[in-house]
Amino acid sequence: MKKKKPNKLKILNDPIYGFIQIPNSLLFDIIEHPYFQRLRRITQMGFSNLVYPGANHTRFHHAIGCMHLMQKAVQVLRFKGVEISNDEENALYIAILLHDIGHGAFSHALEHSIVNGISHEEISLKFMKKLNDEYEGKLTLAIEIFEGKNSRKFLCQLISSQLDIDRLDYLKRDSFYTGVTEGNISSDRLIAMMNVKDDQLVIEQKGIYSVEKFLIARRLMYWQVYLHKTGLVAENMLVNVLKRAKELAEQGEDLFASSALKYFLFNKISKTNFDDVTLETLAQLDDYDVLLAVKEWVHHPDKVLSILSQMIVNRKLFRVEIQKKPFEPEYITKKIDKVCNRYNLDQTESSFFVFADIITNQAYNTNKPIFILNKKGKLKDIAKASDQLNIKALTKPVVKHFICYPK
Repeated sequence: MKKKKPNKLKILNDPIYGFIQIPNSLLFDIIEHPYFQRLRRITQMGFSNLVYPGANHTRFHHAIGCMHLMQKAVQVLRFKGVEISNDEENALYIAILLHDIGHGAFSHALEHSIVNGISHEEISLKFMKKLNDEYEGKLTLAIEIFEGKNSRKFLCQLISSQLDIDRLDYLKRDSFYTGVTEGNISSDRLIAMMNVKDDQLVIEQKGIYSVEKFLIARRLMYWQVYLHKTGLVAENMLVNVLKRAKELAEQGEDLFASSALKYFLFNKISKTNFDDVTLETLAQLDDYDVLLAVKEWVHHPDKVLSILSQMIVNRKLFRVEIQKKPFEPEYITKKIDKVCNRYNLDQTESSFFVFADIITNQAYNTNKPIFILNKKGKLKDIAKASDQLNIKALTKPVVKHFICYPK
């Protein structure tokens, strides 16, 4: 009996866009690859589900959604007479599909604790180069576009700019799964209004209100969701748990962890020594490893590790205060002394329980403008083209100071 070939042109059902088609067998193979399947086990929004219980969607969801929107963008631009070759089209799909493949467990928490000095974008690039070897150079053009090195600027802007396909998906998707309707942008309309002028990705004049809504939605989503104080404190607590575990590992303490997590705890990982072995180990590491370890560390003899892990597992999170000015050093010292007495800790240990930092958000950066194409064929920065006073205000970075400490 003849062996049946796998059906490589599958259709996926997405709760936001409906049916999503996988355009060709190379993309199907990349999606099937263990590197990409790992994204099913990495949540898109880390600990935001402690605030918004529905926010359990994954990086896998997001990447597939981005591929779908990119298909629409290519269709729209071609219809408007923009030449995009089949190779460029395919490269755009691959680049957007893999733009987040380098994210570690709980997204940013890993970057700030047990892997130092290398960003998820750099790790994404390493994964892409590895896949390029595996697929005999078929990802070369996608890598060039992902790195922003392609001579056709607008192709790179579709992957990374202030109005790129990535943002068009994550705002809509995160708004859907959190239930925060303020972020529900019209990605379909924004894509329908896209065009290319002087090799720049632009939005036609009649799409100006959709761009205004997109920028305001982004600002609201940042303060209401991405930088929500409970999500912020939970992520910082997880960072401190991992930092403490790494400290203990360096002192030769025995720690329960999966083999992948152990590798990162017991080795100093930085940009200089991030080799193929590290990459393969990272490909084995996901949210499940971290959560299982944190659950187990509740019973660890180290007081700091145990108390912090307990607090995360039972959602007994720190109190967080946010204000415009920095906190007075005396106020921070007072909180540290309280914690030292309450948990019988020394000054070094108390730094895991009391910490101050800043959060910043700039909804619109004028250094990388979104251009509006007016009816006379002229380009104008949205900040100048818009009669919305809000848009000008969104160009200023907002900085807030916060302090966290046990309740």
